[in-house]
Amino acid sequence: MALASGTSLGPYRIVSPIGAGGMGEVYRARDTRLGRDVAVKVLPSSFSNDEQRLHRFEQEARATSALNHPNILTIYDIGNHEGSPYIIAELLEGEDLRQQLNRGAIAPRKATEYATQIASGLAAAHAKAIVHRDLKPENIFITADGRVKILDFGLAKLRAQSHVAKAGSDVQTQRAITDPGVIMGTVGYMSPEQVRGQESDHRSDIFSFGAILHEMLSGRRAFLRETIAETMTAILREEPEGITQLNGKVPLQLERIVGRCLEKIPERRFHSAHDLGFALEALLTPSGPRLEAEAASASTISRRAHRERWWMGAAALAVLTAAVLGWAFLTRRPAADTRVMKFSVLPPEKSSFGQIAVSPDGRHLAFTALAGGKTQIWVRPLDATEAKLLPGTQDAVFPFWSPDNRFIGFFAGGVLKKIEFTGGPVQTLCEVDVPLGGAWSRDGVILFAQMPLGLLRVAATGGEVTQVTSIDRSRQEFSLWYPTFLPGGRHFLYSISSEVRETRGIYLSSLDGKIKRRLLDESSVVKYVPEGAGGGAGWLVYGRNGALLAQRFDADRLELSGEPFSVSDKVGNDLVSFLSYNFSVSDNGVLVFDQSLNQQRRQYRWVDRGGRLIKSLEMTPGIFQLWLSPDEKRFVADGLDQKTGTYDLWLYDVSGTNAARFTFDPQHDISPVWSPDGNRIVWASAHDGTENLYQKAASMAGEATLLLKSDHTKLPTDWSRDGRFIIYSEIDPKTKSDVWALPVTGNGESSPFQVVRSDANEGEATISPNGRWLAYASDASGRYEVYVQRFPGGSDKRQVSTAGADNPRWRRDGNELFYYAANGKLMAAPVKSGDSFEMGSAVPLFEFRSGTVPGFGPYAVTADGQKFLIDAVVESQSNAPLTIVINWMAELKR
Repeated sequence: MALASGTSLGPYRIVSPIGAGGMGEVYRARDTRLGRDVAVKVLPSSFSNDEQRLHRFEQEARATSALNHPNILTIYDIGNHEGSPYIIAELLEGEDLRQQLNRGAIAPRKATEYATQIASGLAAAHAKAIVHRDLKPENIFITADGRVKILDFGLAKLRAQSHVAKAGSDVQTQRAITDPGVIMGTVGYMSPEQVRGQESDHRSDIFSFGAILHEMLSGRRAFLRETIAETMTAILREEPEGITQLNGKVPLQLERIVGRCLEKIPERRFHSAHDLGFALEALLTPSGPRLEAEAASASTISRRAHRERWWMGAAALAVLTAAVLGWAFLTRRPAADTRVMKFSVLPPEKSSFGQIAVSPDGRHLAFTALAGGKTQIWVRPLDATEAKLLPGTQDAVFPFWSPDNRFIGFFAGGVLKKIEFTGGPVQTLCEVDVPLGGAWSRDGVILFAQMPLGLLRVAATGGEVTQVTSIDRSRQEFSLWYPTFLPGGRHFLYSISSEVRETRGIYLSSLDGKIKRRLLDESSVVKYVPEGAGGGAGWLVYGRNGALLAQRFDADRLELSGEPFSVSDKVGNDLVSFLSYNFSVSDNGVLVFDQSLNQQRRQYRWVDRGGRLIKSLEMTPGIFQLWLSPDEKRFVADGLDQKTGTYDLWLYDVSGTNAARFTFDPQHDISPVWSPDGNRIVWASAHDGTENLYQKAASMAGEATLLLKSDHTKLPTDWSRDGRFIIYSEIDPKTKSDVWALPVTGNGESSPFQVVRSDANEGEATISPNGRWLAYASDASGRYEVYVQRFPGGSDKRQVSTAGADNPRWRRDGNELFYYAANGKLMAAPVKSGDSFEMGSAVPLFEFRSGTVPGFGPYAVTADGQKFLIDAVVESQSNAPLTIVINWMAELKR
């Protein structure tokens, strides 16, 4: 919730924003009672229903307000503004320690002065049984006059302190916000016990302190490695580089203090922050000479020791190398398994994770982030705390990596694209109308699934698109999903969805089309992971009944073996398809999966013109078009058959009750449109292998009858108010999606004609109530926009939207045109659509995240334009995290 300048939170008046982070937004404000400037930290209202996040926020307030120390940020007040909690704190002028470290190492005396103040603040916190648990340079603030302030006790844990607190103390009864086995903190500054997910105490802060002091003195992070897995392993097993070797000005005694802080075993560290501060203060007394003298001495000793070590090392190197190689050859001792490590990451502020893809080397995570109606790709190094937005990735779906970890492929706006993971221009490769996943081979081949064609290939540089595998309608295959390459790039895996048990499953095939073999009967996302360097031994990872499984697979012999192992008993599904388990794995043992998407849900909701909730419907919504009956007493929508994975049509009353199944076809039945007289419903059915138009009485009497059949997919989108024309889209691979009209006569005989056709995609067309104007969506400009032209002639064409939009709908009297904008806002524009067409400025009514497949209307509007039935994504677990597992295969070997 952004606060405008001048907004009042009780006696505090907002002046200007300062910054934002994972736990809230920070503003400069004026305390009108005391006449002083303060800082206001606000938790966004969208997160106030997140129990864990709210608990962390409140705990930060309680923990910090219990402290009154010059080296800890002072909390003045706490309150709530329009459902958003806030904290009032002292306003600091200066910079955080990270900003100073970005300029290089800090002089030993200055670093020791800073460290002494940090230790003093920690000692005060520990004395009240408060452990910070996320101490890092970003949480250390240096004021303009050189004072140090410890910030952000949002991860602090209030420990039981019966020997410290008085009887009845509130602190004594506080509950820890995490449980043993859950990692909390920032990678690179965690203690070994935090890395292991074990219970931690004040000595964990001392380890983090040591990592910070090491960085201040050396200019390098103590345990930073190329990947997050290597960083965490270094914390557990390795020692940081010697500070005096990196900076000869650092005295040996100061290096020893750092070394004691960084002991792997907590008992060997300083027993308290008070003892640590005493040791640091000793170096500052008397002021000046001791540090400089020791630094000079250390520099001389370091140079002499370096020369001696070089000669000794050179003499011993040959003997050592021979001994190691000989011993390795004779014994061939296997390396010990690395510990399995788990932790969580949160999405960017005010968003939630969509689809995820970890890079082959396990260093970066690409994901689509969903905020309002926008979907874009972000990239986050797994050893960092921030993600970077990739401009130009609006509406992206199904991201996937190049084998060299350089590019990310994705689909958007009916096109396959690629972009460097560091950013830069987006490159278009080919057109893909309805994508269902992609994969990139080491030979520069991109394999992608397209509905309803099957699997196709194109060079990673673009060019000709060729068919690899087609949908076999004789076997009742409905769609092919999620291709993934095996080593070598000749063979690949993919999933087939079908209502026939013997057909659906995970399949093995080859680019030359010579192999098609069913491996598993699970229709799921599947990934191959090599077990080690060399050979074809590895694992297939896939989903089954909400769990994540791994099964041995020989990529040379192309055979499965053994029984599947459980990797996780819970993995989330895509919001649209229950087959789309949301996980990704790297080649070197990094597993990322989302346990929360099945905590998110879509919901039909009645709302007013301001988006205010009128009624939530307690039913499972569909993912395609819904339609309100002309008398506004019922609506028709698709519903998923969990047994077959196909969609049928259902009738409901407007309250979502009295459900009645309308179609019983074993293939998909979608995109219903109600006749204006309320007597019939027309829809698209794949009964004959291709989506043709069928109709049936809305009373459910009689059988469904074929209305229009052709070789291409057809989707009805409207029925003229006079009943004369059914408007539909037809997808022709040669001309893309075009708009057609089917005249409806009494004897049922009719000849359809084209209404809108170009080199672009056109669809989602709707005809004005007077029958003279047609509104539709087209991607002629490079993204979908709403256009209006005369019907049926096509003259007087004009563009209605300007910033991306689709799904237009007319008000019953024709005086208003609605459409769904790319930013997730439902727009309304006043119109006059008689012999001429006039439109006023469009205004946003409300914002919601569509729960339908792109290209299908997520809303219906009443005749008076005052109420809307929307298919919206409802987040019951806001800003939910992803789970990261390092070296997950080690668990399977036990």
